[in-house]
Amino acid sequence: MTAPLRRRGPRPLPLHLSLAMLRGLAAAATAPTPDGLTWPPAWPSWNGASPISKAARAEASRIAAVLAAGGHRPEEFRAAVLRRLRRADRGLLAGIAAYRRHPYVRALPDPPAIWTEGGSRLLDFAPPEAVRAAGRASARVTALFVPSLINRSYVLDLAPGRSLLRFLAAQEGIRPLLLDWGWPGEVERGFTLTDYIAGRLERALGAAGREPVVLVGYCMGGLLALAAALRRPDRVRALALLATPWDFHGDAEAERRARSLAALLSGIEPVLEAHGALPVDMLQVLFAMLDPWSVAAKFRSFARLDPASERAALFVALEDWLNDGVPLAAPVARECLGGWYGRNEPGRLLWRVAGAVVDPAAWAGPAFVAIPHRDRIVPPPSARALARRLPHAAMHEAAAGHIGMVAGGGAEEALWKPLLRWMRGL
Repeated sequence: MTAPLRRRGPRPLPLHLSLAMLRGLAAAATAPTPDGLTWPPAWPSWNGASPISKAARAEASRIAAVLAAGGHRPEEFRAAVLRRLRRADRGLLAGIAAYRRHPYVRALPDPPAIWTEGGSRLLDFAPPEAVRAAGRASARVTALFVPSLINRSYVLDLAPGRSLLRFLAAQEGIRPLLLDWGWPGEVERGFTLTDYIAGRLERALGAAGREPVVLVGYCMGGLLALAAALRRPDRVRALALLATPWDFHGDAEAERRARSLAALLSGIEPVLEAHGALPVDMLQVLFAMLDPWSVAAKFRSFARLDPASERAALFVALEDWLNDGVPLAAPVARECLGGWYGRNEPGRLLWRVAGAVVDPAAWAGPAFVAIPHRDRIVPPPSARALARRLPHAAMHEAAAGHIGMVAGGGAEEALWKPLLRWMRGL
């Protein structure tokens, strides 16, 4: 690989390399030795039990049974484990190197902005002639998309053929708008969720035109869109929520993960005080903790792809977007980590915006809730709890992941067409 480096990711690189190393050390440490299955005294177990967790004891017993049944000697089995670990490490490093040198560069131009405030813009994806024609038609649909505050909005306009917004713009009578939150400047770093929802988002709704819009929220943006719709039902004709969390303690595993993230808040408080925001790399660490081994696995898979293939280009486009994050204003970080993840305020109907409780049951209009089956960021039970709370929700179960549903290779069938059919039905 002699091509020049083009990118820094995956961010933060030391974390992902360390996680891969720890996984390898754990596998090597629990492999059988000539003296039998042992656990090195200095090696801590993952759940704090000493000297080895019940789960690890069960796994050790299972390996011992396999060895006994197959007639394998412990030293041969251990050598095989180490060989496999070395192959995995080579695959990970090859995948990262191939990604960092891949020639892909996102080249889609932004459409015109019809409104700006601070670092935020409202982008209009409909061509001017379509906007004029829609202005003369009675059946037009203006759809305003609200992304998360912590990722760039262009995941909804990723690349040619992988843009939900350009797909909708090509449909007769649909005018898609995208709220690009932008990079938080000095003013935005003091914003609360109320400032974003009751302030900037409501003003974007006002700039979208005279007719009420279909408000479409993705991930965290779905919670912002829901709160805005409840505050301004005169400006919203229907609500679509894509991979949107609601019950952060939906099951035991979700609650454990949510409380673990919330527990980090006290440790990052000095960073919030110093920067006025949660930095991008620290946000990436929080997301990595949701699924610690996934980054290494996907880069090992990427190493096996043809670099010139469409699948490789899509991988690089999505990975570039993931690594191109946005800092989160400190007050919002505290509300989300402490209030949403720690205390489950949305699911318990304790979350307030401008003093009013955000309750989906109060939304009387049409709603569309898309729930990806393979979502590690927003567990499906969390999103289903939101659908059940909405009085008139059409629930769409998508055979996709959190990001794949909106921008992956199968996104058109998984989400784009079902969302379009629902809009047509309005």
